Amino acid sequence: MKNFLDKIFLRSNNLEYISSNIKNLTKKNPVGKIFDAINSFSPESEIRYVGGCIRKIICHEEVDDIDLATNLLPQQVCEIFEKNKIKFYETGIQYGTITALIDDYKFEITSLREDISTDGRHAKVKFSKDWKQDALRRDFTINSIYSDKDGNLFDPFNGKDDLEKGLVRFIGNVNQRINEDFLRILRYLRFFLDYSKQPHDLEVISKLRRNIEGVSYLSKERLLDELKKISKLSTLEKLSKDKICLEIILAIFPELKNIRIFSKLNSEKKEILKKVDFIFLLSLMIIDESDNTDYFLYKHNIPKIDKKRIETIKNFYSEKINVNTFKETNLNKVFYYHGKQAIEDILIFRIIKSQKYEQSLLETLKLYEDKKKPQLPLGAKKLMEKYKIPEGKQLGNKLKIIEEKWINNNFQISDKQVEQIIKS
Repeated sequence: MKNFLDKIFLRSNNLEYISSNIKNLTKKNPVGKIFDAINSFSPESEIRYVGGCIRKIICHEEVDDIDLATNLLPQQVCEIFEKNKIKFYETGIQYGTITALIDDYKFEITSLREDISTDGRHAKVKFSKDWKQDALRRDFTINSIYSDKDGNLFDPFNGKDDLEKGLVRFIGNVNQRINEDFLRILRYLRFFLDYSKQPHDLEVISKLRRNIEGVSYLSKERLLDELKKISKLSTLEKLSKDKICLEIILAIFPELKNIRIFSKLNSEKKEILKKVDFIFLLSLMIIDESDNTDYFLYKHNIPKIDKKRIETIKNFYSEKINVNTFKETNLNKVFYYHGKQAIEDILIFRIIKSQKYEQSLLETLKLYEDKKKPQLPLGAKKLMEKYKIPEGKQLGNKLKIIEEKWINNNFQISDKQVEQIIKS
């Protein structure tokens, strides 16, 4: 009897916690303006929180983005925003999605819809006023939980219970859900690793494997975005120890050759990796002695700034490591050419990859925390004035030789050395 009563009160307390935190979410950011604007449009108009923000509140996680659903048409939402002077843009209006901008916040509002047809990437949709019909088109029960601004849940497939049981369950026919959007294969991995307390359902895994080739139809941008969401340290650690998840992700991203590194981290290395970003974690997974890195960067069209960052790490370690590699004089050159981020990446990369914990490299890293990039003590104008060198190719060549001498002499150069270069 006591256990039965405990379960009842536990469930009641959790509902109170959820309701309270949803109310707080409404109060602490300007989303309330959207609720007020849409709910007051007509007696039938309604808007609710949906998906990740509700899931995260139930699981006591920090809410970092807010998605909303409404029973109004996207054109009506636009009219309401214009009338209430709420800035917005049409993110994907053909799919019913409008993004509102209030202060520094972004909110995605999507009209209730049914998917009429899909090809594994895109869907033809019909707008609806039926909340359950909208829930039916979603991927997992844990993502089909809705709430009004006061924390009253609409949960047609018992997603809250599944979250509390640690059960990641597709809505309806698994094969159909996957074929509607092949990205759901990766999404299954992410949600399983983040929330599951149960073993894999082997029938579900069989369907994931059977449809794995469909991932090739997806855009590289969508794939990379989902990989980024998976690439949290805690998730990668679980992934590297789960044979089924590991097999599937390597079938999709075969270039993640070093992903098992996350299964062997000691507590010190885990603490360091909690502070790094996705691009650094990616570098750990793809950099090796082959052309694997170059192939991944080309295949996935990584932004130039991130590509350059990964290539800097790769190029540094393509040279043979010797006693001078991590000396300050050598690292100063890296700092000058590539900046503080490169120093941090190179040193942390070595710490994580090394079999032993190299405390000395962390101490070296501290030297660069407040260090400013060295500035060449003379420029073209000074050379032209002091040494009467005319503007042109000769000036450029002399300046380049002076800079090289200055860098190789640990960013020091004397007037005499400059004069020798000018006269040579």
